[in-house]
Amino acid sequence: MHQASTAQTIDLRVAIDTIRTHWARILATGFAVAVVTYGATWLVTPTFTAKTVIISPQQQQSAATAALASLSSLSGLAGIAGVKSPADQYVAVMQSETLSNRIIDRFKLRELYKAEWLIDARRKLAQEVRIVVNKKDNLISIEVDDHSPQRAAGMANAYVEELRKLTNEMALTESQQRRVFFEEQLKKTRHALTTSQLALQDSGLTTAAVKSDAKAAIETYARIKAQQEAAQARLNALRLTLSDSTVEVQQLRTQVAALSNQLARLEMPADDGNGRSAAYINAYRDYRYQETLFDIYARQFEAARLDEARDGTLIQVLDVASIPEVKSKPKRAVITLGAAAAGVLLSFLYFCLRRPARQPAGA
Repeated sequence: MHQASTAQTIDLRVAIDTIRTHWARILATGFAVAVVTYGATWLVTPTFTAKTVIISPQQQQSAATAALASLSSLSGLAGIAGVKSPADQYVAVMQSETLSNRIIDRFKLRELYKAEWLIDARRKLAQEVRIVVNKKDNLISIEVDDHSPQRAAGMANAYVEELRKLTNEMALTESQQRRVFFEEQLKKTRHALTTSQLALQDSGLTTAAVKSDAKAAIETYARIKAQQEAAQARLNALRLTLSDSTVEVQQLRTQVAALSNQLARLEMPADDGNGRSAAYINAYRDYRYQETLFDIYARQFEAARLDEARDGTLIQVLDVASIPEVKSKPKRAVITLGAAAAGVLLSFLYFCLRRPARQPAGA
């Protein structure tokens, strides 16, 4: 114990003696290192950082819910849940290879980075770009480093432009998925409606050939059948984003079952003893069914388009990236002070090691 205390005292005395003896040289060394380092920083090409901030899209109340509520048989249907984390999804899109390739091609970064392969250019771009989402205020910041301040600002703003283009091309949100789905259903129904209309014209009878009560029954059957078909299509659309155990899917399955039971009670015979009348009844029933179904799909398609357009406006730019006036790298003051401190420390250690060891007492 006594020996350890003595060793610590001797080491402290050596340090104090070294500082007293060589303090001028130590400070001179630190100053020299700082001067050389400061001069070397002027040889480094300055880097500029441009930053843009956007407000990430939020979940919106779907306009399709109101459209479905207008149908009496589907009035109990709830809304559809949107994307769980829109901010994280949009950050992932901006970091994707597709969007990165567009930025690389737009600014000719392969030549700038001297990258032989596209993957090398993407790797270098990822090092120069930082895309971060702030969970508190739901803002997404995009920072781009580049030796050219103009190019840094242009690339930061280009990320927002390419994000808008890519989201318009892809069905990322629930409203976009619904729009694509009902657009396909609308095309199929339009073709079926045209076919049923031609079949009705070829039936050989006029509307007067069918009694008014039969006509009303046919229209009721066609309307319910169209609603049942639309509900089934809506159920298929819901299953794209929700599981069968969710409340929305279960409610819609109940609606489909109820409409199917109504259809079973309204089924009409294929032939009523008069072949021509039966042919007309079937043709008219199919035509009214396709017409009602087309109207329902058209409403759903327009509602999805409105929701999609509203979603598109949510990518709002809070801060547009402007041309940076001051470089961000290298930080000369920090580098110079760090080099000076390192020079002083190394110089101090050097003189401590060169100091001859003390002779033991009584030697």
